[in-house]
Amino acid sequence: MTKFLLAVHVLAAILAVGPVAVAASMFPPAARRVLAVPGPTRDPGGPGTTGGSGTPTGTDAGTTALRLLHRICRVYALVGVVVPVFGFATARELGVLGSAWLVVSIGLAVLAAVVLAVFVLPAQSPLLERNADRAGLTVRLTVFTGLFNLLWAAVTVLMIVRPGSTTGA
Repeated sequence: MTKFLLAVHVLAAILAVGPVAVAASMFPPAARRVLAVPGPTRDPGGPGTTGGSGTPTGTDAGTTALRLLHRICRVYALVGVVVPVFGFATARELGVLGSAWLVVSIGLAVLAAVVLAVFVLPAQSPLLERNADRAGLTVRLTVFTGLFNLLWAAVTVLMIVRPGSTTGA
């Protein structure tokens, strides 16, 4: 049962946290490209123009990409709830719930979730809206996204190395 729980935990982390990390990292540069286009065509809320093929072109494609990246971040963040559920179940089976490396990992994971929920996702939303004050927002978003990714990298390293582990890994 332990191997099953660990496998689901690791797969959930890869399939849920990975897409959030990638999409969140792609969002600020994509937003900067969309914001660099002058004039009313930059308005993500306006009707899109299409090329001869019926697909969005130019800035409309950029805003469509921003909306997709934001949706990926939101949906996979919710799916990511599976990661700690199976993580706690695995830790209980392994008898390591009180281990310092796990407690630190849990703390860092909670901090990463807070950064995502309080800073990253809310900073993405105004970049999708009309007439929002966007000055400096992409810079702050880049910083918070980087912090989110660094926290998850630290959690991953702690989960692999497990200080004090007798496995030799």
